[in-house]
Amino acid sequence: MAAVDHDRDLFDADIENVENLMRDFYLSFEIENEYFAINVLNVIEIISMNKITPVPELPPYIKGVINLRGEVIPIIDVRTRFEKPEIEVTESTCIIQIKYDGYDLGLIVDKVIGTLTIPEEQVAPPPSAKLRVANRFIRNIGRVGDDVYLLVDLQNLIK
Repeated sequence: MAAVDHDRDLFDADIENVENLMRDFYLSFEIENEYFAINVLNVIEIISMNKITPVPELPPYIKGVINLRGEVIPIIDVRTRFEKPEIEVTESTCIIQIKYDGYDLGLIVDKVIGTLTIPEEQVAPPPSAKLRVANRFIRNIGRVGDDVYLLVDLQNLIK
């Protein structure tokens, strides 16, 4: 029995090590020529636009649900959530399937840019924190070279 417990401890330690290694990795995307990023630990996959079934009485930023391999997933339009004007769907428009707080969700974005590493020392609170202005969707700001990425606060985005 001790071997099983020991194996479980090693498994838990491996998961913790992976999470520590992955905390600096982000998936970056674009909304109206601005760069955003979410931690890859929340990302399941990137999928092309699917037929979205509208659901009555939802906030305008929740476009409805999709059936993805037998699973019904709510879809959030990040552009609408950020109060940006709607645009036509393009070849670049896609859905980022994420897992957050035990739920699978889809985020419609204008374009996925790719993955990147943002070391912890290159991450800072948004200027709004210093100015005491609320920006509920941005948790932090990351710098990579000359580019700035707004790190999305998923908790507030999906509320």
